Amino acid sequence: MSAPVRDPEPPPVKAASVPAALAEPTEPVGRKWTFLLVLANLGVWMAFMAPLQVLLPDQLDSISPDNKKALLGWVTAAGALAALVATPLCGALSDRTTSRLGRRRPWTVTGALLSAVSLAALAPQDTLAGVIVAWVFVQVGLNMMLASLTAAVPDRVPVAQRGLVSGWTNLPQVLGAVLGAAVASAIVPGRPGYVALGVAVVGLALPFVLLTKDDPLPESARPEMRTVWRGMWLDPRKHPDFGWAWASRFVTQLSGASASLYLLYYLEDEVKVADADEAILQLTAVTALFLLVTVVLGGWWSDRVGRRKVFVLGAGAVLAVSSVVMAVAPTWPAVVTAAAILGAGFGVYLAVHSALLTEVLPSAADRAKDMGLVNVANTAPNLLAPALAGPVVWLAGYPALFAMSAVLTLGGSALVLRIRSVS
Repeated sequence: MSAPVRDPEPPPVKAASVPAALAEPTEPVGRKWTFLLVLANLGVWMAFMAPLQVLLPDQLDSISPDNKKALLGWVTAAGALAALVATPLCGALSDRTTSRLGRRRPWTVTGALLSAVSLAALAPQDTLAGVIVAWVFVQVGLNMMLASLTAAVPDRVPVAQRGLVSGWTNLPQVLGAVLGAAVASAIVPGRPGYVALGVAVVGLALPFVLLTKDDPLPESARPEMRTVWRGMWLDPRKHPDFGWAWASRFVTQLSGASASLYLLYYLEDEVKVADADEAILQLTAVTALFLLVTVVLGGWWSDRVGRRKVFVLGAGAVLAVSSVVMAVAPTWPAVVTAAAILGAGFGVYLAVHSALLTEVLPSAADRAKDMGLVNVANTAPNLLAPALAGPVVWLAGYPALFAMSAVLTLGGSALVLRIRSVS
């Protein structure tokens, strides 16, 4: 077997010949910059999670109570497909934007406005078709924002600080779910909650847009527009480090998506809880609590020791333990323990693996597009999990499902060992 092809080293250039927008960042970002990026991401994740948790299920229940679960599946699948296309495509277009305002700001603002208008349009919909169309536009707007906001880390943050910043910027995934549910269920309940979420998206994004720097890209340095679609595929033979990091994220996310798909039924059929919906809320809270503790700490620690792979491997082992507990001990105390272990491991994994990914991006000119391709590794497993998990549960039961999840997690985390350019 031939040796793997290394990522090609760029030709040496003088620092003055590299536009600021494409230069490797060296100046550490401050707390203000990080806080404003966290706020912008918080708005995105509130608008992602609250409709899925509260508003869409209630809306579809009012449209067809007998078919609400099937309808929700159609809506979420349509949104996931839109996200798969929108994030890398909008990222690629962002990479080619030469506005005086910068490469990222126009896409952050446009995405915020599009998602806010689409959320408002979603509120009065009383047909499945109307809900699907409006939700697809919400997803396009939010993923437009996500493409530009995730690129901000490799654009502005030095490598030695990326673990800590990635830890902070992953917090909104948890906080957004909690705060979004609070808005949609208590503060502004019912369909007006859609409008409130739209206001939050715009209001939380504007401070980052207005108060942080975004270097414009000179026309002379803009990648050719005809390369946009061709760039949606990156040959892992030419960029093996990025390929292994992408595969690692994909396999680990597939493990999590497969394990969580039948969690409600596992709690009902194996654990025998009285109220599975309430049990899931409690487990989510436990997982979120432990994730909040470790996500920033893990990223900071990784920066301090200057290593990434050992943290990813350790986090993968912790996640696998969580799955093993679910497989061998279907009792409520054991499941709560597994949720705590899951949160602790996933917090470290999110922060450190996200930082690792920013260090293996193939090109400074395509940072947003390549981070958009990472989002495919996060999203696509949700579409594939039913085809993988369903037959396993049907043929061998829930213990086999969680055992498979443990094996996938260990395998996914171990793939980072193939990365050569990051320690």
